[in-house]
Amino acid sequence: MDTLVKALGPAFAAGFAVQQLLEVLDPLIMKIIGKADKKLILGIVAFLFGLILAFGTGLRVLEPLGVANAGIWDTVVTGLVIGAGTEGINSILKFLGYSKEKEKAEAGMAKKTAEREDALALVERS
Repeated sequence: MDTLVKALGPAFAAGFAVQQLLEVLDPLIMKIIGKADKKLILGIVAFLFGLILAFGTGLRVLEPLGVANAGIWDTVVTGLVIGAGTEGINSILKFLGYSKEKEKAEAGMAKKTAEREDALALVERS
């Protein structure tokens, strides 16, 4: 998990940078186009900057998650995740945390089952 966090760290930083860029652009866009299409314009800007960062720096989010040979789709997904700001990477890390907890719980259940079977085998031998 630590390796994965390190691998996704640069994408998290890029997402934070895009999020800050949108904070700066928000008042400017409000003055130019008004409130009606602001969310759409900011979403497009975020995605475009996410793509620029993904293409320009070689950042990838699918590859560290184990998706091999995703090619251009890894870059597009990375652009979307970066464009989502810190929320994008946080969602991935939260999901991975849930998966890790599920694995721990399953391992604990398997251990308890093995212990019960051992205890039953001892009782049957007696």
